[in-house]
Amino acid sequence: MAGKFVISKRKNGEFQFNLKAGNGQVILTSEGYDTLQGCENGIASVRKHAQDAANFDKKTAKDGSPYFSLMAKNGESIGKSEMYKSTSSRDNGIRSVMTNAPGAAVQNLIAK
Repeated sequence: MAGKFVISKRKNGEFQFNLKAGNGQVILTSEGYDTLQGCENGIASVRKHAQDAANFDKKTAKDGSPYFSLMAKNGESIGKSEMYKSTSSRDNGIRSVMTNAPGAAVQNLIAK
């Protein structure tokens, strides 16, 4: 089963997307967007930037948990991963984003 982008609205009214792997697990969560168009542009940016491993910024949280951010060429974060228990799990998450993002379908959960 292929991955998909799921667009939803946060409680504060901002739009966001999650990239889910074929197994339904969230592998990337976007920043908040003021408009649906901005959110859709974010998805397009993920598709573009996820194809280059150099765009993934590997990080470690204060508690020692590894995670990553997908960065645009302008240095802005497009989305972040969950916290992982190991660096190998984080690296698998990066590979999953690289594999799933380019061809992922888009599911819009916002009532039209």
